[in-house]
Amino acid sequence: MNAPPVATTITLLGGESTGKSDLAQALCRHLNDVLHIPTALVAEQLRHWCETMGRAPRADEQSARAAEQTALIAQAASQQGVELVVADTTSLVIAAYSELYFNDSSLLLAARAEQRGYGLTLLMGLDLPWVADGLFRDSPAVRDATDAVLRRELQIAGVRYQTIYGKGPARLQQALRAIGKHLGRPLLADDPVLRQGRGRWVCDSCSDPDCEHRLFSQLLTTDHAKDPPP
Repeated sequence: MNAPPVATTITLLGGESTGKSDLAQALCRHLNDVLHIPTALVAEQLRHWCETMGRAPRADEQSARAAEQTALIAQAASQQGVELVVADTTSLVIAAYSELYFNDSSLLLAARAEQRGYGLTLLMGLDLPWVADGLFRDSPAVRDATDAVLRRELQIAGVRYQTIYGKGPARLQQALRAIGKHLGRPLLADDPVLRQGRGRWVCDSCSDPDCEHRLFSQLLTTDHAKDPPP
């Protein structure tokens, strides 16, 4: 008996207050309702657990939180009829938190291997303002430290990633372009870069935020420029 098809998984990584949850929800709505691509959303279970328990996990509870996130992503990817899975975080983020909060790097090896198996990794840029939520967000410094660990681990793992910038619709469009490039088909009505058959992300695994900021500025200029005549 043939195994059921496994959907392509798009993972969103980033520290606190980087907009990954809002983007994950917006992507799922757009892919399902506008593009009619059957897409499943896997929410960040760590946050749900914290809200339910009223506290952050202890060091000895981190492994279970990572395993739960991994299992839910796998379950979503194996659903009949689902073509894409949008995962709001993976075990790599939980492993990064373990290192930062508990000086425990034991979860990183498995998290790297898991991340290699996903279809596309989108890393949230740090261009959004940090906003306290009154619950579990610590500080902009923690967000920056998480970003640094994620970039380091993605490079160690050899996972290519694309950093997503912008606010609201602009952030959604950048993500859709990245997903479209990965799938080999444009997901926006008119994307001149995809139409010309060349990649928009010339340094998608770069860890230099200044370089990425320059690239993002160039993207905005390109998006607003008039296409040259054929």
